[in-house]
Order: sequence, then structure tokens, then C-alpha cells
Amino acid sequence: MRAMCTSAPVEEVTIRRRPPHGVPTQGYKAVEVDEFRRRLPLGQLVPMAKAAPPPRDFIGALRAAAERTGRPGLIAEVKKASPSKGVIQPDFDPVRIAQAYEAGGAACLSVLTDKKFFQGSFENLRLIRQAGVACPLLCKEFIVEAYQLFKARAFGADCVLLIAAVLPNSDLRYLIRSARQLGLQCLIEVHTEGELERVLSLGSSDLEGCMLGINNRDLQTFKVDLAHTKDIMESAAGRQVVEQGLLMAGESGIFTPDDVAFVQAAGCGAILVGESLVKQGDPTAGVKQLLSLS
Repeated sequence: MRAMCTSAPVEEVTIRRRPPHGVPTQGYKAVEVDEFRRRLPLGQLVPMAKAAPPPRDFIGALRAAAERTGRPGLIAEVKKASPSKGVIQPDFDPVRIAQAYEAGGAACLSVLTDKKFFQGSFENLRLIRQAGVACPLLCKEFIVEAYQLFKARAFGADCVLLIAAVLPNSDLRYLIRSARQLGLQCLIEVHTEGELERVLSLGSSDLEGCMLGINNRDLQTFKVDLAHTKDIMESAAGRQVVEQGLLMAGESGIFTPDDVAFVQAAGCGAILVGESLVKQGDPTAGVKQLLSLS
């Protein structure tokens, strides 16, 4: 069930997870998935995914929240650490944080499952879902194989992250279709205008059940520039997003109500916010303050 990328041109991807002959370069994720598979074979995982509670409408929840509040639908992120900042929330309780976000008015939640860089786990997804949190859940993982889609669905995810910088279009198409068969929606993340153009070239049929996100963080330097969203949305590709009615999320660098207003004016109907919320002692109040909700 590996997504194949050998026929894709190298220039499609800025982060190579495998060289042309299939030996992992960024091998930690491939090794990690192989270990997942050894502990929980796909044959056992598939029935777990089929038996999971029905998936919830992640994109619909964001659109509904935006219509109700007049502000972008918030995807609030449940994460303990990041590669750029290290540990953000030492007193990390995923269920408590998720419940606080929901109480504050978050439309959806993003749950980090990557262990190496974010100290996350798939178990956090399961715990949040089992706790009765009603917000749809995004599995925020470096997804490179369909196995991870089954695991996300089995552990309670409603949507998965696919990163264009990692995945050529052949892989994106395969993973989107595989996710759709599992009832999962996709958030496809781009970092450049070129990546957005490439994703849009997949066509409207392959992008059914998908939303997009612009990450304002440079993956090489970790520098964040909120104007990046505006620049991309003003491009021809950005205008095409609006014309096609695709939901776009602004990601990274959103800390204040002014930041929210900035990306909303640029054309984003959703925002993904992590650090500025998770590090707060009162995440509920943090969400309300960010969205200017009483």
C-alpha cells in the first residue's frame, strides 16, 4: 500500500523522502511506518478503520463556523512541541486542551501524531475522540503511505494532512482517492505559488472532499511571514482557488485578531492555529480572544 513516486519529476517535490531508487533519505518516517506495520499489521488495521465511528464533516464544520461568526473557521492545534520551538506546553494533556478549545468556539481540531518532531501520537487522537469531543479531528502527520490513512481513520480522524512539498502529484492523487474511500477529507498544504498551481492541476474531481492550506513558515529557515498568504492568494492560482470555491486555510504566524482579519481579507475562510493557543494557561479564553468572541 505504498504511494509510488518513481515516475514523478523530481522538481515536483522540495522535500525528498526517497531518492530515485527507493532507499529512504528522510528515513525516520519510513522506518516509523514500518514499525507501526510490524506492531499492527494492515490486516488488523483495516477492520478497525471500518468499525470506527462515522467520519464527521471537517470542511463543513469550518464553513458553518465562518457563516455563524463572520470569522474564519478555526482549526485549533493540539500539540506539545514543534521543531522550531521545542516543547511549547510542558503540562500537556491532549484531552483537556481539546475540550478547552471546543468550549472556546473552535470549529475543528488538529492533533499532532508525529513523534520525532512534535512529540505527538495517534493515541492522542483516540483519547480525544473517546472523550466525546464533538469537533471534527485532523490527523496532522507526515503522510507518505496509505497505511497511515487507515491508522488515522481507525484512531478517530475525520481529515488528514497531505503536504505538497513532500508528495508529487501521483502520490497526492493516490492518497486523496484512498482517503476518500475511507470517508476521510484532506487538507492539502502548500508553501509556494508553484505548489498551489501543481495541486490545482489535479482537477476538480480529484480535489473533491479536499480543502487547501497555505503555510506561512519557510520549511528550510522556519521564518514566518504572514504576507505570504496574501501574495499567494493574489496570484493567478489564488484567484483560481476562489473561483472554484475551494476552502483555503491560513497556517502559521497567526497570533492576534488583527492577524485573523489579515488572512481573512486575503481570502482564507479558515485558519489553523497552534502555538499561540496551546501555550496559554486558559485555551478557552485564548480561542475567544483570538476570534473576538464574547
